[in-house]
Amino acid sequence: MQNITKRAGRFTWHQTKLRVKDYKKTIKFYEDHFQMSLINKYDFPDDRMSLFYMASILPENKKNLPEPGSKEASDFLWNYKGTLLNFTYNYGTDKDPDFSYHTGNSQIDDKTKDGFGHIAFHVDDVYKFCENLQKAGVEFQKTPDGGKMKGIAFAKDPDGYWIEIIKRPENTNLEGQITLGQTMLRIKDPKKSLKFYEDYMQMTPICIKHHEDFSLYFLATLPEDGSIKPPQDLTSKEASDLSKSMEIPVLELTHNHGTEKMEDFKYLNGNTHERIGFGHIGYLVDDVNKACDLLEKEGIEFYKKPNEGKIKGLGFAKDPDGYYIEIVTRGQSI
Repeated sequence: MQNITKRAGRFTWHQTKLRVKDYKKTIKFYEDHFQMSLINKYDFPDDRMSLFYMASILPENKKNLPEPGSKEASDFLWNYKGTLLNFTYNYGTDKDPDFSYHTGNSQIDDKTKDGFGHIAFHVDDVYKFCENLQKAGVEFQKTPDGGKMKGIAFAKDPDGYWIEIIKRPENTNLEGQITLGQTMLRIKDPKKSLKFYEDYMQMTPICIKHHEDFSLYFLATLPEDGSIKPPQDLTSKEASDLSKSMEIPVLELTHNHGTEKMEDFKYLNGNTHERIGFGHIGYLVDDVNKACDLLEKEGIEFYKKPNEGKIKGLGFAKDPDGYYIEIVTRGQSI
């Protein structure tokens, strides 16, 4: 596997895509409440669609951001070393009072459930932060003291997507910041999913949490310079603290015990007709054609190959649960 990943070049987790009804409301929400910055935007009139990319940028770096829509912004976006949110707007949805996207966290029956769970942000003080959100009229799925798990909360964005609010450990260099912390996806079989994300997407497990009925696996694209090293014991408090204290977010894979033994069980990937909302997670690579060729030789299924469709030069692989994985050449604008 090492030879395969070396030949494919470096994979870095770049984005999480969510479809939104009203991009103006969404951008304002994440700017005002979560300190996110609009990095770039694209408009595709022929496809009646616009894309808006937002990221957690530290205050000292915000003044250097290029103007969204410019070539400089495009270059910045496709060379970005962190992970950001891709908000996709389809023309006219904001004009339809009855229109809504499916935000996940429900099920059709015992064998078919939503796969996407939430995104998350890290903050210094969950209670104070949520109090401010409530004063601003933000709706909550769960307040910090609601339910069994105290000290964490789930707010809702304008489309109803869940946003987990997590306390950052003390004594980090991010004090006072609100940073994108995670994307959560449910998985059927952890052995298959971990192999996919570790071996092919080159992510590193940094924390594991086992509970009675479920387990959580946290993975990240760590810096090449080795400045972040996960502890030996991935179930330790040290590992848990690491997953909540980095400037970069983690991919949280949630396994509900027993699903791997259910032959007909499946998670919905966010792209089925009546349950559209979450779109994909995306990775930057050195060469999209080389990377996709090697993945295909390894038996990875594709929804779209780089030379197919209207937009050339990007691919969509599928992970073991059928989630779409966008693959784009680093530095190459779409």
